[in-house]
Amino acid sequence: MATAQLLRLPDVQSCIVSDFFLLPCDLVCEIEGTYLLKMWMASQGQAIMAEKNRHRRGGLCMYYHAEDAVKDEGLNLIAVEPARSSQRISKLLVSTGMDTVKRNLERDKGFLLRHSFTKRQDPQAKILTGFRDAHLYIFPYWVKDLARRQERLESISEDLIGLWAKSTWQRGLHTKLGMDTCLSQQKESQENDYQELSTITHQPPRNDVPEVPPLLAYLHTGSTPLVRRVDNPALLLSTSLRLAKLGSIEDVGHTAPFAHDRKIVSPECVASNCFISNDDCLLGSNVFVGRRSVIKESCIGANSKICSGARITRCVILDGVVIGERCVLAGCIIGSGSHIGNDSVLKDCEVQGGNVVPEQTEAKNEKFMPLFEDLEEDTDVFANSC
Repeated sequence: MATAQLLRLPDVQSCIVSDFFLLPCDLVCEIEGTYLLKMWMASQGQAIMAEKNRHRRGGLCMYYHAEDAVKDEGLNLIAVEPARSSQRISKLLVSTGMDTVKRNLERDKGFLLRHSFTKRQDPQAKILTGFRDAHLYIFPYWVKDLARRQERLESISEDLIGLWAKSTWQRGLHTKLGMDTCLSQQKESQENDYQELSTITHQPPRNDVPEVPPLLAYLHTGSTPLVRRVDNPALLLSTSLRLAKLGSIEDVGHTAPFAHDRKIVSPECVASNCFISNDDCLLGSNVFVGRRSVIKESCIGANSKICSGARITRCVILDGVVIGERCVLAGCIIGSGSHIGNDSVLKDCEVQGGNVVPEQTEAKNEKFMPLFEDLEEDTDVFANSC
């Protein structure tokens, strides 16, 4: 199901009763949500104080600079107007995926912009290509109605965010989207509105449709604090290996984001004559490591078994995996419950969960799919091979 369609589900609609956060399931982020919330509240000014202005508030989205972008990491092209109040907050004008930009470049033989974009009152716009949408949004309440009314919106990042940003400068777009209907709604309330008592606050006429509230972008630069979406195998590998380098709570002596209690949870399961690089490795509970094995810069999930003589470098091995004797693995992702046969040599490979890789397999840049009939036959053999 497309992300914008999720907002139209009756259960989701009934849950949204005020302004709301929208979070992805694949985000690794050290920035506190309260920090973003305070910036959003400050950007809204007096509009945040009055409940009747819930249909005039703008939104906030996050983009992070992908300095070390990995393979197949989808970046965005964004255009922003720097805000005067904050160096990190900008007004979002354009947001589209780089895949879409490349397709349009091939089709149009160039990058096309509307005249209305260049005729804006503030010409100090910047076009950036090294950022990625974190899919973390603070939305005002009226976005709920917009998503429900406009069924043509499919993707939140491409459609809702991209079109909202353009509607602030592209003439007539907010009407086509039905935003004017959502923004003109007023909440009937018997509560006192203390803003009306102010002699310096200008209140627009009730019958007027207010201008499209701006969509703000928080631009995160630098490698700390960590912000990363993990939505493909290459990002899973790079992010896991980065987190493995963090000091454990046992070593550092205090709690840190994403820090583990111990680097090796079950040291009693590790043979004395093997080598494990403690600075950049993580071993879960009940991980058996056989004699003469070497493990460097890797993450190994709980209940996995590394047989004698295996060499593992820059790998992510999930739970319940068996790595056979004298195997050599480099840059691999091994799915849960997989079995790697003895004397296998794998480089930059992805083994999906439940797969059995035959003995003496040599492979590079390959993906192994699970063969469940082989798994049932060979499970006992691998379990007793160490």
